[in-house]
Amino acid sequence: MKKALSHTRVTVKLRKSEYHDEWYLYIEAYPVFQSGKDKPQRLREYLNRTITTPVFDKSRNARTGADGKTTYKPKRDLNGIIVCKSQLDQEACIYADKVRSMRQKEYDNASLYSAEETEQAEQLERSRCNFIEYFANVADTRHANSSDSIIVNWRRVGELLKIFAKGDIILFADIDMKLVESFRRFLMTAPQGGNKSGIISQYTASTYYAIFKAGLKQAFIDGYLTVDISAKVKGIQEQESRREYLTVEELNRLAQAPCDPLLKRAALFSALTGIRHCDIQKLKWSEVEMFNGNYRLNFTQQKTKGVEYMPISEQAFQLCGERQDGDLLVFAGLPAPSWINRPIKRWVEAAGIKKHISFHCFRHSYAPLQLAGGTDSYTVSKMLGHTNVRTTQIYAKVVDAKKENATKRITLDLPLTDTNQTTE
Repeated sequence: MKKALSHTRVTVKLRKSEYHDEWYLYIEAYPVFQSGKDKPQRLREYLNRTITTPVFDKSRNARTGADGKTTYKPKRDLNGIIVCKSQLDQEACIYADKVRSMRQKEYDNASLYSAEETEQAEQLERSRCNFIEYFANVADTRHANSSDSIIVNWRRVGELLKIFAKGDIILFADIDMKLVESFRRFLMTAPQGGNKSGIISQYTASTYYAIFKAGLKQAFIDGYLTVDISAKVKGIQEQESRREYLTVEELNRLAQAPCDPLLKRAALFSALTGIRHCDIQKLKWSEVEMFNGNYRLNFTQQKTKGVEYMPISEQAFQLCGERQDGDLLVFAGLPAPSWINRPIKRWVEAAGIKKHISFHCFRHSYAPLQLAGGTDSYTVSKMLGHTNVRTTQIYAKVVDAKKENATKRITLDLPLTDTNQTTE
């Protein structure tokens, strides 16, 4: 039998970050008596969650530092949960309190059960929790600072889980290989969201299934699943799509063809740098800088939220136009992609190009042109801001096909030889 831990209290607390205006959420248990320790211990368990908008109670001093600065204890509601201004931060605190409650029960029951019995009881309790609710909480807390596209995808998977379950509940106890495989088959013919008709593409199904597996992985880490099912199942194979791109000759023709000056500069800038439309649209002059005698961009990608330091060519810099104040946009007034498809179509037709070209095709052009010029895949991957080099290798197949076609362009008029003829 375990030794009773007298009056052990578990509390959710905050620790101020040293470098940012954010606070780490952690669980503190005290007193805890451990084997080999004469004195009671104060155990801390960090939850990998941060908040930025806690409300502090100015009537409750926490401590006064050597500099005379006073800090205050966080304000709590009637349930003892830390109060925050932000809804996402509040949900993180609610999650922390749930973990606290679970840990408190562990200490309260320590004197009643053996270690094995305690674990079995806790696992039984977790198995009765709702995976769909858990998945939504993971989406809101894990990706609170992620890009809009990632947040939208996680929420859409949550909606599809409800459609699949024909309700709002999937118990952790019901999750097994059969259910996971059933959801995989469901995604292959899952409906599109919003006002769109038809089913989702195989590429989208692959993305959604990967998100579903990530949720299962997190559930295993958090102890809701005893088996890492996510590691046992294969993902949905992505269906390769045709990636249209422009050659150097075609880009030169476009440079000479009539088009709105702003649109032309932005599109050719994308071809020379590989930058997405959303990043070009929000690029500020403060993010275009000189470095070691050359030009480079210092910006945060909208899609991945990654900070990029990207060298650019002299031509790319010239396309930016005359330098302005740092807070001003480089391509001020550039419309959204949905508004520039028609002028791009007219521009492409004026250049005599018979391809279906969108603005994103200019970014697509960057990779095969670099690879064809001898730049390695890893470097191109970093220049494009890809999180996985395999994404870049898709473009390498285009280059390989060009190489194969190039071998057929050299033909010789060889005399016919008799394969049966022998040389004496």
